[in-house]
Amino acid sequence: MAFHDQAAAHIRAIAPYLPGKPIAELARELGLDEQGIVKLASNENPLGASPRALAAIENVLMDLARYPDGSGFDLKQALSARLGIAPARIVLGNGSNDVLEMAARAFLVPGSSAVYSQYAFAVYPLAVQAMGARGIEVPAADWGHDLDAMLAAIEADTRLVFIANPNNPTGTLAAPAELARFIDRVPAEVGIVLDEAYYEYLPVELRGDSLAWLAAHPNLIVTRTFSKAYGLAGLRVGYALCQEPVADLLNRVRQPFNVGSLAQAAAVAALADEAFLEQCLQINREGMDQLAAGLAALDVDFIPSYGNFICCRVGDATRINQALLQRGVIVRPVAGYGMPEHLRVSVGLAAENARFLSALAEVLSR
Repeated sequence: MAFHDQAAAHIRAIAPYLPGKPIAELARELGLDEQGIVKLASNENPLGASPRALAAIENVLMDLARYPDGSGFDLKQALSARLGIAPARIVLGNGSNDVLEMAARAFLVPGSSAVYSQYAFAVYPLAVQAMGARGIEVPAADWGHDLDAMLAAIEADTRLVFIANPNNPTGTLAAPAELARFIDRVPAEVGIVLDEAYYEYLPVELRGDSLAWLAAHPNLIVTRTFSKAYGLAGLRVGYALCQEPVADLLNRVRQPFNVGSLAQAAAVAALADEAFLEQCLQINREGMDQLAAGLAALDVDFIPSYGNFICCRVGDATRINQALLQRGVIVRPVAGYGMPEHLRVSVGLAAENARFLSALAEVLSR
């Protein structure tokens, strides 16, 4: 038997996560000019990072020979001041993916199970499978989480339930009252991982009070990221909020120095730049309206979204996607999520959104 064949069967069965196609890769494949390519595939912030974050990075460049602060003191202090959460209840991650996987490592073992929704973020089943645990996928309702069905799906061996709100890739939202009711009803011995990667994009009136829920629910873990609204996807910095006993367990499986110096400094500065964040949110609101109106004008069905992307039904998504790539427009096919007729399109700048809509119109007319 070859060495690689001796890996655990559940590891060998994993289908790796496929990220959005990079601009440079498409340019190489098709001989296109990188400057002429529009990427709307990975839910990135079209305005980039805050100028204050970029300045903060420059200020720490000379310290790159030093290991980062493994405790993340400054960033935890900044988050604590902003959120009203004690630093001991904050766990930093190499992106929020990292803290999602920490939760799986801390609480899942072979013979246990985790519940998640159909069409939910692909990292959930991957993290569960990597631990040799059993995934319980619950059919979606109108492309979103069916919370009653997810509650009913919890079994005696269930240790975690994953909820994405808003959800990726569909953009759907569980209403705060419904989500609060669900959290109240989940058994206390079952952990709830509430993934709020797109939380900042929500209007204030649609934001659940997840920080208040933490006080009443020791089994709740809330995860957020600086990759989306804060424009720091390339630096990989996210965090979990939870009660101290849970934070202690997550820190036991956390890699030392998992968030680099540049990421920590940039995140502290980005958190303080409220004006830039509001500008990003305004661009997203306008871009979402532009995409929704453009898709409606093309008679293309789409799922109303509460994130920074929109999922549209185009029919033969493989063909449409390839035709868009030929025109230098990168979007995200979501067949891997069981949605073979859909494409997920990130909200870009107005000109980028217009470029996508124009290319899509041309492709659909043929």
